[in-house]
Amino acid sequence: MKKSITMDEFNSSRSVIGDTIESLGDKDERVWLLTPDIGWGCKGFQKKHPDRFIDTGISEQCVVGISAGLAYEGKIPFIIGMMPFMSMRALEQVRTDVCYPNLPVRIIANYSGLTGNGGSTHYAMEDMALYSSLVNMTVCAASDPVQVHQIIEQSMDYEGPLSIRIDPGKKNRILYDDDVKFTIGKGHVLRDGKDITIIACGEMVGHALKVGQKAEKKGIDVRIIDMFTVKPLDEELVLKAAEETSRIIVWEDHLMKNGLASAVADTLMNHGTSVKSFKRFGIPQVYPGFGSAEELYHFFHYDVEAVMTYLDTLF
Repeated sequence: MKKSITMDEFNSSRSVIGDTIESLGDKDERVWLLTPDIGWGCKGFQKKHPDRFIDTGISEQCVVGISAGLAYEGKIPFIIGMMPFMSMRALEQVRTDVCYPNLPVRIIANYSGLTGNGGSTHYAMEDMALYSSLVNMTVCAASDPVQVHQIIEQSMDYEGPLSIRIDPGKKNRILYDDDVKFTIGKGHVLRDGKDITIIACGEMVGHALKVGQKAEKKGIDVRIIDMFTVKPLDEELVLKAAEETSRIIVWEDHLMKNGLASAVADTLMNHGTSVKSFKRFGIPQVYPGFGSAEELYHFFHYDVEAVMTYLDTLF
C-alpha cells in the first residue's frame, strides 16, 4: 500500500528530492547520485549506496561529463547542484556530452531565479532559456515538494535528459495533496476560472494562488495553470485557456525573454490565436542587486501587488 505523504515530511523540497532518489536507488541499481560539492539531499544516498555516489568537488563540468559516461553504461545518473552553475558553467558539457547523444541524465538544481540572495553572479535568470534551447532537453520548474517527487519518479522511465529547477528548497508551501497526479509535459490547472488565466511555474505558482484568492474577493475569476514543464510546453492547455478566457498572464522567476512567457507567446502566434490581453511578469533585462526574493520581486514589479495592480487596470 502506498504510504501517504504528510505535511511534516513534505515541508522541504531538498529533503523530498534526497529521499526520493534514495528510495529509487534502493530499488534500482542503475541509479547513481552525483554532486559538485553540494551537501543537501545527498547524505542518505551516500550512506546507503557509497559505491554509487560521487562528489566531484566544485566542478560542474566534470560532474556532467562523468554522468554522461555513466549513462553510456546504462546507468541513470541524478545530479544535485546549484542552477546558476549547472546551467551556465557546465552548459557546453550539458549540450555536447548529454543532449547530443540524448542520454538519461537528470539535473536537479536549486537557487533558481532571484531566490538565492547571492547577487547577480549567483542568480539563475537564464537557465530555462538556455536549457530550452538544447535539443532533447526536457525542462521542468517544480512548484512544490509533492510535484518534484513525482517528476523524479517519472523520470526513471523518461527518455533523454531532464532538468528540474527549484527555489532554495529549504521550506516550501504545500500546494498539492499527495493524491494529485502530474505528468511530465502536461500542465496542471490549479484553479479554474473564466475571466483571465495566469500561467506560472516554480516559485510563482504559490504567488499566483494568492492572486486568485485576492481577485475572487473583487469578483475576478482567475484560472491558474501550473506549467511545471516548460519544455515541452502543454500547447493544448495554453490554447484552451486563450480560447476560454482570452486574457493571459505569464508569471515566472526568470528573465521575461526566452523563458516561459516566450514559449507561451510562440504557441499563440504559431497557431494564429489572438487574445484580448497578454502580459509578462518576471525579471526585466537587468542584472539585479542584492536582496531577499520578496524585496526583489517587489522592486522589479512581479510580486503579488504588481499583478493585482495590473488586474485592476483590466477589470
